[in-house]
Formats: sequence, structure tokens, C-alpha cells
Amino acid sequence: MTEAPATTKNIDPRELRNAFGKFATGVTVVTCRTPDGTPHGATVNAFTAVSLDPPLAQVTLIRGNKASQYLEDQPFAINIMAEDQLDLCLNFAGKPMAAPPEWRSDEGIPVLCGNAATIECKPWRIYDGGDHIIVIGEVTDIEVTDANPLLFFSGKFRELGPHCEGSPWEASGDALAFGWFEGSTSFKSF
Repeated sequence: MTEAPATTKNIDPRELRNAFGKFATGVTVVTCRTPDGTPHGATVNAFTAVSLDPPLAQVTLIRGNKASQYLEDQPFAINIMAEDQLDLCLNFAGKPMAAPPEWRSDEGIPVLCGNAATIECKPWRIYDGGDHIIVIGEVTDIEVTDANPLLFFSGKFRELGPHCEGSPWEASGDALAFGWFEGSTSFKSF
């Protein structure tokens, strides 16, 4: 007997946004050049590490905004914001600062000064993501500083808190090389 497919529940967009907001993220400003060469940026918290080999990173941008149009075939930088860069985040989210942002150089991919980390990418793939586009870049250069990152949680900017108890693990329990069953040829039942 075949079961009927499950019906999709109508999801309230505000409730969905609230649920997504319970996942704390870092804050980035994705920067690139406009067709006339002017540096451009957009504040984005949808950033994901994708792969170490090849080195890939992903950002998700609102479909139709300027940055999503400029990234079609352009190199870009993912500027991971430091705690003291809130004004820059707001600037690239549409609330301009009194002074213009400070750029690292006038050449190449535009990169902001003072980041917690910077990941420079060349275009790799772009995918449809509904009302967003999913942009994956191949990492071409990185810079990491000791600055703490700016965080975003439940619609508000946050700072990094103290460490939690416990220690991180080296690999997932289902990792091929480090799994619970590595080297096992027989298994005891519970």
C-alpha cells in the first residue's frame, strides 16, 4: 500500500523568520565591484563554509538586490565583521555612516579594513534559492585576525560571550575516517 504524499503546511513568513533567527550567525559584508569599477557591499548573515577541497564558501543574497546582480561573474570578498564594525554593517544594510568606509586598497577585489577575517573568492556556481540566490565562490585568498566576530541572533547584533564548558570534538561520529565504527568488523547488539 502506497501512502499519500504529505501535504505542505502553510508556513507563516514571520514565524519562519523567527525560527531562522534562533540560529546565531556571524555577520558579513559581501563586497565586489560594480560594472563601472566602484566598490559595492551588502550586509549578509547567510554565509556558510562549503568545502575544504576545493576551497568553497557560500553566501545567499536577496534576489534582485544590487549585490546579487553584480556577483554574476565577478570576484567578491566575504568580510567577516569584527565586534567594533557595527557601523559598517549598518552602512551596507542601508543606514549610511557619516564617513565613507575604509577600503584596504583601490586594486583588485574591494576589501574592508578591520575585519575579523576576510575570504576572497572567484565565481564558482550560482543556484536558484527561491527569493534568494545562492552564490558559491572558490576561495582564492584569506586573512584572519584576532578580532572577535560580530554576531546576529533573534534580530539583534550581539558580541561573543564566554566559552562554554566542554571541549570540541575532532570529527563527527559519522565521519568516514573517524566514525564510531572505524575498523569494526562485528557489532554487539544493545
